[in-house]
Amino acid sequence: MNLQAPLAQLKGLGPKSAEKFHKLGIYTIEDLVLYYPFRYEDFKVKSIFDLLDGEKAVITGTVVTPANVHYYGFKRNRLSFKLKQGEAVIAISFFNQPYLKDKIELGKEMAIFGKWDQAKSSMVGIKILIQAEADMQPVYHVAQGISQSAVIKAIKSAFDAGYIRELPENLPGILLEKYHLLDRQTAARAMHFPKDLAEYQQALRRIKFEELFYFQMHLQILRAENRSQTNGLAISYQKSKVTEKIQSLSFSLTNAQQQSLDDILSDMQSGAHMNRLLQGDVGSGKTIIASLAMYAAYTGGLQAALMVPTEILAEQHYDSLRALFPELSISLLTSGMKAAVKQAALSAIADGSVDMIVGTHALIQESVNYHKLGLVITDEQHRFGVKQRQLFREKGENPDVLMMSATPIPRTLAITAFGEMDVSVIDELPAGRKPIITRWVKHEQLDRVFSWLSQQVKQKAQIYIISPLIEESETLDLKNAVALEEEIKAYFAASAHVALMHGRMENEEKEAIMQAFKKGKIDILVSTTVIEVGVNVPNATIMIIMDADRFGLSQLHQLRGRVGRGDKQSYAILVANPKTNAGKKRMQIMTKTTDGFLLAEEDLKMRGSGEIFGIRQSGIPEFQVADIVEDYPILEEARKVAAQIVTDKDWRKDKRWNALVQNLKQKEILD
Repeated sequence: MNLQAPLAQLKGLGPKSAEKFHKLGIYTIEDLVLYYPFRYEDFKVKSIFDLLDGEKAVITGTVVTPANVHYYGFKRNRLSFKLKQGEAVIAISFFNQPYLKDKIELGKEMAIFGKWDQAKSSMVGIKILIQAEADMQPVYHVAQGISQSAVIKAIKSAFDAGYIRELPENLPGILLEKYHLLDRQTAARAMHFPKDLAEYQQALRRIKFEELFYFQMHLQILRAENRSQTNGLAISYQKSKVTEKIQSLSFSLTNAQQQSLDDILSDMQSGAHMNRLLQGDVGSGKTIIASLAMYAAYTGGLQAALMVPTEILAEQHYDSLRALFPELSISLLTSGMKAAVKQAALSAIADGSVDMIVGTHALIQESVNYHKLGLVITDEQHRFGVKQRQLFREKGENPDVLMMSATPIPRTLAITAFGEMDVSVIDELPAGRKPIITRWVKHEQLDRVFSWLSQQVKQKAQIYIISPLIEESETLDLKNAVALEEEIKAYFAASAHVALMHGRMENEEKEAIMQAFKKGKIDILVSTTVIEVGVNVPNATIMIIMDADRFGLSQLHQLRGRVGRGDKQSYAILVANPKTNAGKKRMQIMTKTTDGFLLAEEDLKMRGSGEIFGIRQSGIPEFQVADIVEDYPILEEARKVAAQIVTDKDWRKDKRWNALVQNLKQKEILD
C-alpha cells in the first residue's frame, strides 16, 4: 500500500470523482487521510429546557400535528409541524425543503437538528436525523460538486482499506512522552472517527501541536541561520551625522521611535545579518525611522532601497525623502515610468551616483543592478509575497533587511508568530498629534451627519466615505459603492465634487483619483476598502464608514488612520445599527480609544486571528486545525521546545534531527 498513490486508485473512486477532490487540494490518498474536519456537530439529544437561545442542538419528540407546506414568493416555502417532548409542544419549521413532508408521520418519534428560538419556543430545522447517526458528526470544507457525504465516504474507504497503517510518525518520541500526545495514526483516525468527545479533543491537541511545532521549527531554524551569518554587512555609519540629522528635525522623536532606531542601527553596525520587523500604529512615525536608517547606510558609503506596494506610495515616500535629505541623490523607480527616465534611473543606480532608491516591485526586476546595496526596507511587508521579499534580499551582497507593518499586533504574539525576525514596536504617537474624534451614529441620524458634512465642505474639508463591506463578493461591494455614490451626488448636487474608487478599477485609474484627491480637486471620495494604507492626504479630515459593524476592529482602525494626518482636528463617523452585542461592543470600543495595539488585543479576543492574520495580512500560514490566537499556549510551548532543539548541539548530531528536517521539507516549509 502506498499513501502517495493517486486518489483515483482508491476503491470506489474513479478518475472523474478523484478530479473533483483536486478542488480541495486532495491529490493523493495521504492528502485524503490528513484532510481533517474543521469542526464537529454535536448530535447528542438535549432537553429543550437545557437549550440556550440561538443554540444549535438535537431534540427528539413525537409528531403531534400533520406537516403543512406554505408557499410564499418565488420558490420560497415553509414546512411546519409540531413535536411533543415530554409535556412540552414545540413548533418546528423547515425553510425551502418541502420534500421532507413525506418523512413526517403523525405519532412517529423523530430527531431534529436545528436552531432553538427561546422566545417562540420553536426550532428552525436544519436536518432530520435517523436515530442510528452518531452523537458527533464531522464537518469538512467542501467545494462545488463534492458533498459532505462524498468526503466522508472516501475517507472511510481509505481507512477500511488499511492505508492508515502506512502513516509514519513525525514527532520525536521524547515529545510524545513529554506532552502526553497521541501517536500520529491514532490521532488521524480519531480526527475523523472519534469514539467520543474526549478522544477527539486529545486528537485535536496532538494535531495542533504538530502543526505549530513544525511552524516554529521553521522559524527557529531561520532565526538561527540569520544570527549565525557572519557574512552580514557591518555598516560603519557616521553616528555624529545621524545625530546631527535627528537634531535638525522640526520635531523630537518619541521614546519608542528612538528605541526602535537604536535597535536598527545596532543591527546595522554588527556583522550579523539584520532581519527586523518594525511595526507601529497608524501615524506613529515609522517612516522617519526608516528614513534615518537609510541615511545611516548612506553615511557608511552604501545605498539603501525602500520597496512599497503602489506607485502613489512610492511617489509619496520619494517626495518626503527629497524634502528630508535635499543634499542627497534620490531616485524613484516604478513600472509606470517612461522608458528614457527609467533607463537613466537604472544607470545611476548601477554606477553609484544614487544614494537612496524608492520604488514598487520594479526594484527587484532583473534589469536593476545596485552599486553597493547595504539596506533594503519593505513597507507594508504583508503586501509582498515571500518570493518577492526574497528577491529583494538577494539584490546586492546580502544587505540588511528591515520590514515595516502598520498592522498593530500584540507584542507577545508578534514575537512568537514572527519568530525568525527581531521585532521593534513603536507604540506611542508623536507629541502634538490630535487624536481622531470617533462617533457612532445610527442610520436614522444620517440626515444630521450629511448636514454637518455640508458645512465641512464649505470650510474646504475633504471627506472619505467607505461603502459597506460584503465579504467575499466584489460584485456586491461595487454595487453598494455605486449606489452610495449616486446617493451622495444627489444630496450634495453642485456643492461638492464627488468621485468613486473601487477594486475593479485599474491601478492607474485608482492612482489618478487619489492624486486628484490629494490635490484638492475632489471633495468627497466614496470608496470600497481599497484606500491604501499610508496614503497621506493632510487635508482629508473626515472618515465616514457605512455599516461599520460589518468590519473588524483592526480594519476599522486602519480605515480611520486615513485621516488625522495634518494639524487639523479629524473625525471618524461610524454609521451602524448593529444587531448583535459583539457589533455594539466594537462600536463602543472604537469611540473610546485610538490605541491600535489595545484594539488589536480586543480584536483577538472577539474575532480570533482571522482579522489580524487573515489573507489580506498574510505572512502567517493558514493552519488546517490550529488557530494562532486561540491556541496561543500551544504555540508558545511549541516555540520554546523548537528553540531548545535548534540551539542544542546534541540534537543536531542525532538522527532525529535529520528526520525533523526531512519532515519540514516534505511539508514544503523548507526548500
